[in-house]
Amino acid sequence: MRVGVLGGGFLGCCTALALAERGVKVVLFDRNETLLSRTAVANEGKVHLGYMYAGDPTLRTATAMIEGALSFAPFLQRFVPSSSEALRTSVAAAYVLHRETQHSAAEVTAYLTHVHRLVQEAAHGRREAYFGLDLSPAPRRWGAEQRGAMFNPEMVLDVFDTPEVAINPESVAPGLKACIADHPGIEVRLGSYVSRAEREGDAIRVTSTGADRRSTEAFDHVVNALWDGRLALDETIGLKPDRPWLHRLKYGMSFTLPPGMTSFPSMTVISGPFGEVVSYPDRLTYLTWYPECLHGISAEVAPPEEWATYPPEPLRSRILEGTIRAISGIMPRLAELKGAPLPKAVVRGGVIVAWGGTDIYDPQSELHRRYEIGINSSGRYHSVDPGKLTMAPYFAEKCAQRITGAA
Repeated sequence: MRVGVLGGGFLGCCTALALAERGVKVVLFDRNETLLSRTAVANEGKVHLGYMYAGDPTLRTATAMIEGALSFAPFLQRFVPSSSEALRTSVAAAYVLHRETQHSAAEVTAYLTHVHRLVQEAAHGRREAYFGLDLSPAPRRWGAEQRGAMFNPEMVLDVFDTPEVAINPESVAPGLKACIADHPGIEVRLGSYVSRAEREGDAIRVTSTGADRRSTEAFDHVVNALWDGRLALDETIGLKPDRPWLHRLKYGMSFTLPPGMTSFPSMTVISGPFGEVVSYPDRLTYLTWYPECLHGISAEVAPPEEWATYPPEPLRSRILEGTIRAISGIMPRLAELKGAPLPKAVVRGGVIVAWGGTDIYDPQSELHRRYEIGINSSGRYHSVDPGKLTMAPYFAEKCAQRITGAA
């Protein structure tokens, strides 16, 4: 069997490995000159356990994320050497309730309690699955004194400890790329832009263009693992969404703390304005603040080509300085970064694709729900929407099982 996997991001690479592990010959296409080079590494790497999605009281988003999170590390451990940096995790995130919250402290507290119960049920017999971390403690609500010592009491209503951690996507990428390069069952075609997929009998034909070639070839199955180009390619084979969607360009920044500066706690602002501080090992820090870092929204079938992965100056400096200023209003200690030398700070953007016609400021936005995701198969063509990085290994495995029939 020969399968074309379209897209060399995190989902595409995981899918290629899951298929090749089952003896399938895989051709992995990516339009860039290296795998895992865009949105795959332009995020904080949070492996969600569902605690963030209080906007979905049905708990369906949390249930999906829990299953993805418990599948995440075991999948990567099959391919990435245990001695590598890939699976080193961040400091666990405290969840912060902003004064402009869309949900009351009582509602969030009840939601976290329900999610913790789901985590315990799902983790039964799989206690080592989440990076070997102990998931048994319930989210702890900070007392007023502790909260006031770390956060601005005029901006922060409540804080809860959670066990959620992040991996550094840039640490994961080298191991996955090396594994793919070494696998005899995977052929990688970089610089190949896939423009069309069409049925031909029992096969799926894929048309791609490169710097000096245009080719069309048939595969037994095709997996559309593209991220920002998934919907446009689906249309070429006749799959059209029956609901609104949004592409959003969001930037984040990472840097190593200057000498003498103590690492910050990891925190996620939820249920209203959204932002993150993620403290990885070796003093690497990631920041994003949604109002400051959002620089594009599009409801077109594909996002604008001019959306830049790396913003030019002076936009880069405005994003960096504005984000530090905004988050300092919530976590005052972050003000230590104002004016600090951060010569190697990287500001990088990624496209977020999700169902819904309104942004997160709308409490009813579908962006607060991420359970309507997964594999949409039409014959031998499989379009995969992972929703979040957390779900990519899980859906890669499910897609490989669907194609091969082998667990």
